[in-house]
Amino acid sequence: MTVEKENNGLDNYAFALEGRFCDLPDSGEDLDSSIDEDNNKLAYCVTDVPPWYLCILLGTQHCLTAFGGIIAIPLILSQGLCLQHDGLTQSHLISTIFFVSGICTLLQVTFGIRLPILQGGTFTLLAPSMAMLSMPEWTCPAWTQNASLVNTSSVEFIEVWQSRMRALQGSIIVGSLFQVFVGFSGLIGLFVRFIGPLTIAPTISLIGLSLFDSAGSSAGNHWGISSMTTALIILFSQYLRHISVPFPTYNKHKKLHTSRIYLFQILPVLLGITLSWLICYILTTCNVLPADPDHYGYLARTDLKGNVIEQAPWLTFPYPGQWGIPTVSLAGVVGILAGVISSMIESVGDYHACARLSGAPPPPKHAINRGIGIEGLGCLLAGAWGTGNGTTSYSENVGALGITKVGSRVVIVASGVLMIVMGVLGKVGAIFTTIPSPVMGGMFMVMFGVICAAGVSNLQYTDMNSSRNIFIFGFSMFSGLVIPNWILKNPKAIATGVVELDQMLQVLLTTSMFVGGFFGFILDNTVPGTKQERGILAWNKAHEDDCSNTLESGEVYSLPFGITAYFSTFSWLRYIPFCPPGLQNSLEPKQPLENLQTPYEKRYLQN
Repeated sequence: MTVEKENNGLDNYAFALEGRFCDLPDSGEDLDSSIDEDNNKLAYCVTDVPPWYLCILLGTQHCLTAFGGIIAIPLILSQGLCLQHDGLTQSHLISTIFFVSGICTLLQVTFGIRLPILQGGTFTLLAPSMAMLSMPEWTCPAWTQNASLVNTSSVEFIEVWQSRMRALQGSIIVGSLFQVFVGFSGLIGLFVRFIGPLTIAPTISLIGLSLFDSAGSSAGNHWGISSMTTALIILFSQYLRHISVPFPTYNKHKKLHTSRIYLFQILPVLLGITLSWLICYILTTCNVLPADPDHYGYLARTDLKGNVIEQAPWLTFPYPGQWGIPTVSLAGVVGILAGVISSMIESVGDYHACARLSGAPPPPKHAINRGIGIEGLGCLLAGAWGTGNGTTSYSENVGALGITKVGSRVVIVASGVLMIVMGVLGKVGAIFTTIPSPVMGGMFMVMFGVICAAGVSNLQYTDMNSSRNIFIFGFSMFSGLVIPNWILKNPKAIATGVVELDQMLQVLLTTSMFVGGFFGFILDNTVPGTKQERGILAWNKAHEDDCSNTLESGEVYSLPFGITAYFSTFSWLRYIPFCPPGLQNSLEPKQPLENLQTPYEKRYLQN
């Protein structure tokens, strides 16, 4: 891709955005002014390669964005594994989940959906895992709840928690095979043809809305710190985003010189978290924050997990089967399957949101098939390594794309490499455990709000003057909030007499995005309405109208390293659901060169 220059003379191609497919508005939109157009453009689009130092900074930002969710899973899971008083093993679990998340991120960005989307632990598998570990045969012995009676190096204690982990691993491995089959067989792609904006909108919106309790709980530990974090992120991402900052750069022509970079637009989350984290450290050092655990604001201190840093080894090498040979439990498999179904529906919504916020063409069916299949493979790897969890696409990081306007997948590759390094360097990963929960809560309030808005934005394709559409969207959203909330308050209400069925219904009905997406899907496909009214015509034009054969789609979603070109030599491979179309089809223009819509397409064909 050739480097262009803006009128302001900047030589950084991050700002050369004219005629690129990474522009957020549709090519047919009539914008009122150039200012509105500039506000919707990306600093880096999917195929751009930012400078290495920005890749590191942006990759760190994505790691920090996902950090709260990733680290929370092993800490919560340790209660069911009888590890409350074994901080060293908890640190090892954290290193393992970081290591596997990094590997799965690299696989997803390279061979899966190929969008800038991070992979990490999933809460949809945490609920069935805890339900499985709460069964009578896996209830923790009473002596493991008493710190004075626990000898973490004893053979008896090690067998107590490792036997539970092995049973959990086997259930996750078997359940992940179902996701691998659904993805690579193309069943999820066939299902997508019945999914319209009235299904995607509540699904994505409820991803953000369902996390309000998590955000409120973290932020409520110290509203002053969390409000400061939120205010800093808003200040950097919205008010200061058009202010450029001088930054030293080097190239072989100009040597060492100064370029102006829109730093606040690119790194608002990282800057906000870092400043808040630093302030918390200063307040902790000066003993301004209370040292009594019973006092409000105690959780804003940065020294609460200092023992983890001391105990964590410098180097740790997670490997498959490190806890022993996995075992399989039927009840666990059924529960995990329920979580896998919810995760797949959530991921399809994440793919569309990520494509929209990163300025990429809508994902074609073969890319969605690969994405779901690779996520299933990631869950299999997570089960083999023994994280006690699976992997899924992270909605928080999709929200970060909308704020930073940085959609480069190379940044996510850097995030994956960084997570692998954090998984190997035990103390490096342990340092991040000192980020206070109110700081994470302040960041969550911004991220989850963006995700919710990204879901609602899909309604632009529908006729929202129609009472039919208003009813479907409103009922789906409200049901997605009411039903899970009631089930959580009445966990014993589901009693069919079949434990496995109870667990499956418990997980499905407490997953907001599944409930809302389910009602949206059923009602949109059964309540009478024209295709134009439902938004199907506009949706198909934007998301399915030969999107697998467009130049932009081929550039973004084709397999790397010449694999697509190699596949094109075998005509029978076009029938495999996860293979991209042949190169001869994806590069063939459907109109004369001079009539193509974007300069990017012209340059692509001319080259």
